[in-house]
Amino acid sequence: MESICFLSAFFAALTVICAKIGVKDINPDLATVVRTTIILFLTWGIVIFGSHLCEIKTISRNTWLFLILSGLSTGLS
Repeated sequence: MESICFLSAFFAALTVICAKIGVKDINPDLATVVRTTIILFLTWGIVIFGSHLCEIKTISRNTWLFLILSGLSTGLS
């Protein structure tokens, strides 16, 4: 468990460092689009290869609502 926490902290720090370097010469909105696109492909890959795609049918309306609101809040922040 401790190694997972360490890796999580390591990648969080790496994210901040790479983001700072990556946005210094371009528009921050464009940088966000590029990063978000990479995250989108990565997470869909994890879901598909982890055989979790069929679980999408079990998501309740209430959960969908809050996931959508969370995504909108993240995008607007």
